[in-house]
Amino acid sequence: MTGLKRGTVQLISHQEEWNENAKNIIQVLNRLLGNMAIDIQHIGSTAIPFIHAKPIIDIVAGVQEVDDILPYIELLKQHDFIYRGEDVAGQILFVRGNFEDDTRTHHIHVVKWRGAEWNNYINFRDYLNTHPEKAMMYDACKQKLAAQFSHDRKNYTTGKQELIDCLLKEADNWKSER
Repeated sequence: MTGLKRGTVQLISHQEEWNENAKNIIQVLNRLLGNMAIDIQHIGSTAIPFIHAKPIIDIVAGVQEVDDILPYIELLKQHDFIYRGEDVAGQILFVRGNFEDDTRTHHIHVVKWRGAEWNNYINFRDYLNTHPEKAMMYDACKQKLAAQFSHDRKNYTTGKQELIDCLLKEADNWKSER
């Protein structure tokens, strides 16, 4: 299963199809963006096999400068990637899904390659995949918040932030020790 109504929170067990789905989307993005995208990777909870996730595939596209994506907005729209603008400082968001029923299947985060946002996405994923006990701690937090905020994604996301910040610090230390 891939897709979730905008603004809602539902966590499900890892689905093997998510990895294949992400690979397919990455191939499409590589074809559309060419050399403008330095690297494109599957991130987020759907990229961590032993935790629950919202069934929305998160992809990060690393570019030289975030504004480099702007000339591609129309081309991406023609392939069902809808521009949402700078959703948080330092990144531009595109979404894909079934907009008739307000369902999102993919979030494409465009960030500066090897910038803070890029490093956070990659380090967080790699750290949790390497440290299952930390991933399970994160999973427990997410499940508790999902039960509390099933129709309030904003508060669900805000509720995870303190733990995410802590895990990101650990991930940075882990990465620098390697």
